[in-house]
Amino acid sequence: MSDAAPATVLVYSSRPDVRAAVRTAVGRRPAADVGPLTWVECATGEDVVDTVDGGGVDLCILDGEAQPTGGLALARQLTVEVADRPALCVLIARQPDRWLAHWSQADATLPLPVDPLTAPAVVADLLRDRAGRRPVSR
Repeated sequence: MSDAAPATVLVYSSRPDVRAAVRTAVGRRPAADVGPLTWVECATGEDVVDTVDGGGVDLCILDGEAQPTGGLALARQLTVEVADRPALCVLIARQPDRWLAHWSQADATLPLPVDPLTAPAVVADLLRDRAGRRPVSR
């Protein structure tokens, strides 16, 4: 076990089964050099914004298919409105939607359904990149 700092990961979807699938696929520790994860679940876009505004979130995994507020729109909003935003990963159902993820300025995408072989690696990479950045003073 490493001494890596714990990380807080927010998972957003209007569907509880999607949130559970993400948590299950990524697990509590996505890589040996990444600290244990604390999961925060949000069912509405408003909850996501409030939670991120409160600070302490290292990564947001946002469901691009969520209703009524999609994860792509939330990723764009967080990028524009939050100076030191968490890393952003968007769940997309169709690979052609990757251009929308690029528009939203998400840091990564994961396909739906979530693949338990690739999801931990993507999450670990995003958390490593986040740990290497210096936070903005508020």
